[in-house]
Amino acid sequence: MSQKNSDTAFFGQPKGLSTIFYTVMWERFSYYGMRAILIYYIYYAVNKGGLGMSQYNAAAIMSIYGSLVFISTLLGGWISDRIWGTYKTTFIGGILIMLGHICLSTPLGVAALYLSIAFIVLGSGFLNPSASATVGNLYDKNDQRRDAGFSLYVFGINFGAMIAPIVVPWASSGFGFHLFGNVTNFHAGFVLAAIGMLLGLIQYYFAGNKYLPAKSFKPEDPMTKQEKKQVLIKFSYGLISLLIVLGAMAFLHALNINNIINLITIIAVVLPIIYFTIIFKSNKVSHSERRKVIAYIPLFLAAIIFWGIEESGAVVLALFAENRTVLHVGSWYFQAANFQLLNPLFIMILTPIFVALWNSWKKQPTAPTKFAVGLGFAGLSYLVMAIPGALFGTSGRVSPLWLVLSWFIVEIGEMLISPIGLSVTTQLSPKVFKTQMMSLWYLSDAVAQAINAQIIRFYTPKTEVNYFIAVGIVSIVFGILLLFGVKKISALMEDSK
Repeated sequence: MSQKNSDTAFFGQPKGLSTIFYTVMWERFSYYGMRAILIYYIYYAVNKGGLGMSQYNAAAIMSIYGSLVFISTLLGGWISDRIWGTYKTTFIGGILIMLGHICLSTPLGVAALYLSIAFIVLGSGFLNPSASATVGNLYDKNDQRRDAGFSLYVFGINFGAMIAPIVVPWASSGFGFHLFGNVTNFHAGFVLAAIGMLLGLIQYYFAGNKYLPAKSFKPEDPMTKQEKKQVLIKFSYGLISLLIVLGAMAFLHALNINNIINLITIIAVVLPIIYFTIIFKSNKVSHSERRKVIAYIPLFLAAIIFWGIEESGAVVLALFAENRTVLHVGSWYFQAANFQLLNPLFIMILTPIFVALWNSWKKQPTAPTKFAVGLGFAGLSYLVMAIPGALFGTSGRVSPLWLVLSWFIVEIGEMLISPIGLSVTTQLSPKVFKTQMMSLWYLSDAVAQAINAQIIRFYTPKTEVNYFIAVGIVSIVFGILLLFGVKKISALMEDSK
């Protein structure tokens, strides 16, 4: 038994998993606490504490914001692999996220919103792939605990994300004491999010040096001096090109939020194509590793469809909760933002079940099969959301149980895709692209949310039923197609676990 396999201090997992567990728990508390109230902050009227934008713009900004968060993981993964290593990249990412929440907590309006987006986008890009890659480093290649370890890691993410939509909206409403009158003080909620990230940083700093593997403190593929020079030149060209594009848009009077969203959408869709091409052409990637990357591509496409539905919880379903849902059960009243706890709550309930299932199921389905079934559940969750509009019309309010049921179904799908996707990414990634492949996994979410920013315009009260049916059917059909390709994909994966 290797030294890694003999370390079972954290629920049968390596002690280092506890360090990452608590770090991402607080990072998710801060991020999802902010996200639970941000869409309402953007479109609430100024006299109600918001910025007064339209609901469409608020939804589009939320989607493209999420896309940018995951696009930035490419930069974070590259910096981790080539310059800093996972430990330093994760820590600096947490600092930037905290600064972003501090910006939002100031009453500086739209300027503070965009500045906070810049900080949080960059910080999340640093932290997320580095933390996930660190989890992979805790295990030997053939360690049977790997899938269970990633499931526990996802549990930590969702524990922080579950608490946040309760506490942060509660803070913004005056902790139940009506401290702010009838105005929602979103800034108080954002302060709480900043504090959460600070707690995560403190824990990571002191525990990381003790329990994380030595490879976390150095880059996987450090750059040579010549490579650094080439990167600087390429970065300069990229920056100049971007400034030229933005300058041309400004000259043509086209530099507005909608066109910026369109530009980011194009970038999000093109980036994975470029990145897969770079991996395939690299002379540092062996033939066997290329086969595994080919196997990864259909799983990547499946993930895009899944995340398109799952991430709509903070956008489409958030609007449904505010505008179409009865916000009380008997004498108990709650906020629309509180529905955001359903996602992590169900993940927490389902995680122990699936951990036990994967640990005990000796001849369990392959990763592609799990992905296909997960897509089926995701599509079904949207078909469920079409029912209340079809039965009762789309002008009134309906029972909150429709949202509860939809979220429960999609989270079954997430248990079949999210932790399995994280695990299979570490297994199929070429050695020199280990963290960057994790960035590609997060990039599937970026593409999904960029597409959401475009199709959100089709979600209106009149089109509600058709919107849910159309997106749901796309997910189910792709899941069926993926089932037909399971044998071929598995053959390409045969050299991995």
